[in-house]
Amino acid sequence: MSKLLFIWYKRPTAIKEGGGMCSMRNYELLGKIVGAENIDSIYIHNDDKKRSLLSYVSGIVYMCFGYFFGLTPKRCTQIVKQADNYDYVFIDRSVFGIIAYQLKKTGYKGKIISHFHNVESIYFDSKLNKHLPFRSVLLNNVSKNDRMACRYSDKIIVLNERDSQIIEKQYGRKADIIVPITLPDKAIPQEKSIMTHSCPHCLFIGSYFPANTEGLLWFVKNVLPNVNIRLTVVGKGMSKLKAKSQELKDIEVLSDVPDLTSYFVDADIMILPIFSGSGMKVKTCESLMYGKNILGTHEAFEGYHIDTEQVGGECNTAQQFISKLTDFSSNPRPRFNTYSRTQYEKMYSDNAVEQLFRNLFDFPNNKLSDTKQG
Repeated sequence: MSKLLFIWYKRPTAIKEGGGMCSMRNYELLGKIVGAENIDSIYIHNDDKKRSLLSYVSGIVYMCFGYFFGLTPKRCTQIVKQADNYDYVFIDRSVFGIIAYQLKKTGYKGKIISHFHNVESIYFDSKLNKHLPFRSVLLNNVSKNDRMACRYSDKIIVLNERDSQIIEKQYGRKADIIVPITLPDKAIPQEKSIMTHSCPHCLFIGSYFPANTEGLLWFVKNVLPNVNIRLTVVGKGMSKLKAKSQELKDIEVLSDVPDLTSYFVDADIMILPIFSGSGMKVKTCESLMYGKNILGTHEAFEGYHIDTEQVGGECNTAQQFISKLTDFSSNPRPRFNTYSRTQYEKMYSDNAVEQLFRNLFDFPNNKLSDTKQG
């Protein structure tokens, strides 16, 4: 049986973030395909160790040579040497494209598969503070790694058609396969007759990250004063935002919650005011999985092939959010949205994309399909 080396950014933690959940999806699906016993892992970033001043300085120097996110020349050499024992190397993030380059440069005979969580040049441009020292070095390094992932990988995977088109325009290569965000089904059975409240309980899920914090603060400033709702915010590190934002002083904000199930179940409506980013939003997939009513921006629904009106509505302006939320207050409806749940089962569960992953491998019963999902 074939052996696969899986390159992680960092070890999975109890507090899940979108990128980490997508990485775990990739790992678990690959385990079903090649056998969990035939996969070994390497973690680039080590959260267990405190970083010294020297390591920060070294990191900046390494960036000038294409190494990023904790990857060092020494670590890269170790990975390349270890890879000789494997038929496949799965590089889970394109910011490690230099690994693909080094593998090809040293004559690696197996297949290299790189997964694009985002078009990273766009993602980091929105993530990094405009006044950050060495910002241009960082962005140049990110773009360089995306380019190397495209040039030196045998297969590249993206999450949606938009990213595939941007990658082709910027780096001259189309994705070999489009595999949307999916999640293993962790939803619990829910009572489908419970109706939304006249003062709907709205839930915002998202970690302390610019696209999330900017969207949330915009919503609190422009929409919340004009609607009759109860808003709860849950996300890794979000207590930092509450500590420095007066706008959130009267809003329930919960950080580092290990299990979000009860918050999803209790919510009448998911609020997703996201205006920037790349890839797909995992919080949208989670909301579909739990069968929720969803009000979100175009960016929140990017890559999802669903009727946004049936899940709740697409809202890109304050007035659109206000109008939809006022309608929910005046016209209660089932808290469990059957359409949302059905679309999850049909297109955004792990089972729905397993065959797409199988098409990446040259096994006897893995006939390449022309079908792509986005």
